[in-house]
Amino acid sequence: MSKIGLFFGSDEGNTEAVAYRIQQRLGADVCDVKDIADATQLDFAEYQHIIFGIPTWDFGQIQSDWEDFWDDVSDVDFSDKTIALFGLGDQFGYGDFFLDAMGMLHDVIVAGGATIIGHWPTQGYEFDASKAKVNEQDLFVGLGIDEDQQPELTSSRLNAWCKQIHQQFGMTSSITEMDD
Repeated sequence: MSKIGLFFGSDEGNTEAVAYRIQQRLGADVCDVKDIADATQLDFAEYQHIIFGIPTWDFGQIQSDWEDFWDDVSDVDFSDKTIALFGLGDQFGYGDFFLDAMGMLHDVIVAGGATIIGHWPTQGYEFDASKAKVNEQDLFVGLGIDEDQQPELTSSRLNAWCKQIHQQFGMTSSITEMDD
C-alpha cells in the first residue's frame, strides 16, 4: 500500500493540530506528517498521494513557511500525483479572503499537473469571497476549517472529508472516526 504524505505549514499550531487529527483518522501507518518548513522538493517524490494543509493569514496572505517554499512548489512536476488540500481561515474576521491561500496553492499545483481530489461543499460557511471556491460551483478546492468561528464543526468535517479522500485515493485500509 502506498503511503500518503501530508505536508503542512503552521505559525500558531492550528494547521499542525489539524494535520495530526487527519493522520489519526487515516492511520499513522498510512499517513506521514511533515512540516513544510523542513521539506524539500525531493520529499514529494516519495508519495503518489499527497495532502497539503495551508492557513490563510490576514487579508489573503500565505503562511510564512509556505511563502518561503512557494518557488520550490511552483517548480515541482506533480503530473503523477493525486493531491487533496485543506485550509484554515476565519470566515467572519476575514470573510473577503476566506481560504484564499488554499486556492492559491491549488492553482500552483494544478499548473504542475496534479490531479486534485477532496473538493468540499461551501454550505455551512458564511464568507463574502474566496479564491478557494471552484468557479461558480458551491465547492471549495479542498476542506475548509475555521477553528476561530466554527471549532465545534471540525471533528465532523474531518471525519467526512477523511472518508471521502480515503476512497478517492483508492485506499483499502480502514479509517477511524473521532470526536476530538
